[in-house]
Amino acid sequence: MAIPTVWPPEESPQRGMRLSPAPALDPSLAGSLVLLHLAVVAGGLALLSSASASGLESVRCRLQGTPRPPAFSQDGDFVIGGVFSIHNYMHTVDRSYTSMPEPLQCTGSQEVLTHLSSIYSLDSRELRFSRALVFAVEEINNSSYLLPGVTLGYQVHDSCSSVPMAVKVAFQLANGLDPMFDTGEQCSGSATVTAIVGESGSTPTISMLRIIGPFGIPQVSHFSTCACLSDKKQYPTFFRTIPSDQFQAAALAHLIRHFGWTWIGAVRSDSDYGNNGMAAFLQAAQEEGICVEYSEAFYRTNPLSRVQRVADVIRSSTARVVVAFAAIGDMRILLRELDRLPSPPRQWIGSETWLTDPDMLRFGLCAGAIGFGIQRSVIPGLRDFLLDLSPQKVSNSPLLTEFWERAFGCWLGIGVGVEEKVCDGSEDIQQLQVPYTDTSQLRVTNMVYKAVYAIAHAIHSIVCEERENSTVKCDKSLHVKPTQVLERLRRVNFSRNGYQVSFDANGDPVATYELVNWQIGESGKMEFVTVGRYDASLPPDQRFDMEREITWVKNSTQVPVSVCSESCPPGTRKAVQKGKPVCCYDCIQCAEGEISNNTDSSDCLICPEEYWPNAERDRCILKPVEFLSFHEVLGIILTACSVGGACLAIATATVFYRHRTSAIVRANNSELSFLLLFSLTLCFLCSLTFIGRPSEWSCMLRHTAFGITFVLCISCVLGKTIVVLMAFRATLPGSNVMKWFGPPQQRLTVVSFTFVQTLICTLWLVLSPPFPIKNLTTYKEKIILECDVGSTIGFWAVLGYIGFLALLCFVLAFLGRKLPDNFNEAKFITFSMLIFCAVWITFIPAYVSSPGKFTVAVEIFAIITSSFGLFFLLFVPKCFIILFRPEKNTKKHLMEKTSNDIRY
Repeated sequence: MAIPTVWPPEESPQRGMRLSPAPALDPSLAGSLVLLHLAVVAGGLALLSSASASGLESVRCRLQGTPRPPAFSQDGDFVIGGVFSIHNYMHTVDRSYTSMPEPLQCTGSQEVLTHLSSIYSLDSRELRFSRALVFAVEEINNSSYLLPGVTLGYQVHDSCSSVPMAVKVAFQLANGLDPMFDTGEQCSGSATVTAIVGESGSTPTISMLRIIGPFGIPQVSHFSTCACLSDKKQYPTFFRTIPSDQFQAAALAHLIRHFGWTWIGAVRSDSDYGNNGMAAFLQAAQEEGICVEYSEAFYRTNPLSRVQRVADVIRSSTARVVVAFAAIGDMRILLRELDRLPSPPRQWIGSETWLTDPDMLRFGLCAGAIGFGIQRSVIPGLRDFLLDLSPQKVSNSPLLTEFWERAFGCWLGIGVGVEEKVCDGSEDIQQLQVPYTDTSQLRVTNMVYKAVYAIAHAIHSIVCEERENSTVKCDKSLHVKPTQVLERLRRVNFSRNGYQVSFDANGDPVATYELVNWQIGESGKMEFVTVGRYDASLPPDQRFDMEREITWVKNSTQVPVSVCSESCPPGTRKAVQKGKPVCCYDCIQCAEGEISNNTDSSDCLICPEEYWPNAERDRCILKPVEFLSFHEVLGIILTACSVGGACLAIATATVFYRHRTSAIVRANNSELSFLLLFSLTLCFLCSLTFIGRPSEWSCMLRHTAFGITFVLCISCVLGKTIVVLMAFRATLPGSNVMKWFGPPQQRLTVVSFTFVQTLICTLWLVLSPPFPIKNLTTYKEKIILECDVGSTIGFWAVLGYIGFLALLCFVLAFLGRKLPDNFNEAKFITFSMLIFCAVWITFIPAYVSSPGKFTVAVEIFAIITSSFGLFFLLFVPKCFIILFRPEKNTKKHLMEKTSNDIRY
């Protein structure tokens, strides 16, 4: 596993760091030069060797550079590596390129760089993670069922949360720390660790995988959540006990949509973790219809002006909800900047990385923050182990010494100034309240614990076997390669402390989260409260489960509102504002005939053909059905007129019958008069067929009855007109014309004219009869029940034939209007036909233009008006003479010529 190189004897590696191949370098080693360059650039390990001129008979290798000692270590039959971000920064040094660079060093924060007298601060939570690995290894070593008789060792390193240090540690875990070793033939050997637990950050994890991945060393992370690490083509040796951010991003988007937030801000760490996590979240948010007002990225090493700019964006934004996919160190800097100046209240939605860190609870501006965290767990004995720190143990570990001095504000060791406080042994770690000692929220710590046990189970399946008497025998002398552990890790499946541990094809566990809320407890301090759960293995509609009330920003119980535009109520639709995201819109009322029955509808739905929106336009209701009814005012008036006209016609017929022997009745062709009164009665009554709900029979009856009765009426009038004219001709000397216009001929004339109309109506009913329809076009908001004429030709043929007879009758009556009779009926026929034609000529445009039931009303009005015109002009004068002027109802009076008629 070590990287072989050969240095010329005359050139020291400390002077120029220049590589040159030995004269007798084996060709098989040429490819290793590339890896050598990578090791040197990364601050890793180069190797020094000497060789004979005849070949590589014996090789003595020496580490190039200064190795970094582990924070905690212990020898064992099989060694597990551990990498944690115990410090947040790496101390940077100016490169002069004239001397060997100084060894890499860690520091706690940027502020320390300007305060050299300060103690380097560290992340005590990460220290707890590293100590949990030590605890798990010791617990396994004391176990009787897991790796009995086998001792596990560990090498725990601090990566400073930086890529260069992570790469250096990766080389050290792969090659070991011995300054020199002799392999006999070549600088090659197995890795010093069988597997690695870590790193805490996704970016350092990726850099480590690039180094150790090609050698098949498995790496099980407890806190690297970047979804990119699930790509087995790039990272085939990676596993993790914490769920991927792909699941957390989907859960966060589902959570935000659940509370109705569609207008949010987003901040992230400018790292693989932040960028990939935010990309997954934005994709999920877009699918949920959530809009992002801004998305800002920053990193802890950026200039302060960059962090201030991000803080200013948050302060000036209109989004009240902020989603933060950021590492702890980055988030701490941002919140400190936001806390510096007054800021409008914001509802924070956090990723697991920082939301469940107890050290972050000191930022009161995040009160009410919610987000998903790893399930809390219980690790029996861990708290006692963490607090078991004697002064001897602390003094033996520089890392524990730094923690102790920072926690208690005193100094250990030699060289302390007079004015500085010295630790006197009275310090009680039991009373210390820091993330290191807080075991009430064991979330990520349990991920470390499970990772160690997963590696132990994989090694157990290689070196141990169960015998017939149920005893387990392990061969600790067996040479175990990292690739073997890698293969067995894929099949690991066990339960520890009630928690199941297994990996899917991508090396990911089952994603389960707790919904964590920052609430102010009874003591007045901020604390984590589990208010719900999320299980990605369940169906989508069952994944999210709320258990208790959430306390929101400003300690409110009311869910905050964060939308770009207020919700559009039912009956309206959203219209996106030009140049703005889809969540910024105007509410526009649905168009005529459309509805929206949901809040924030993007489109309105068209109502079915027979339905129409209600006044609010939020549901479709049946259109009201309209027709000329007997129960409405217009129908009652027309019915009264129709029945009244028929009664008058019958009454007149009665009067005529009682005075049938009188001169005026006999002189005006009593037979045709009775037939005319009968037809007028039918004309009045046929208008009733136009009133009421149309049916197939009523539609056919109304038009045919109207056409036939009116032709019968006009035929009678035409017959009377012809008789009047012929009677005048018959008075001329030598005229014998009346013999052709006697009663039989009159009856035949009426029957003939009526038969033609009957034939037209019969053909109309046979070929294309009228039928009832629902008129949906005249009025959009209601249905008009009416009769379709069927054949338009038949309809206008019936009307045209009536019009032809009426016009013929008018012409003949007009010719006989001045005949020398005292009572000249031709005058009245002329006026009656004039009224009849005027009515029906006016009827045509009125009929075509009248909407709905008024079309029928116009037709009834025309029928009644024309019928009354004929009745009043033809029969009222006669009835007046019969009833009120009987002295004129004599043959003598009728035969007298007035003085005005002498000229004739």
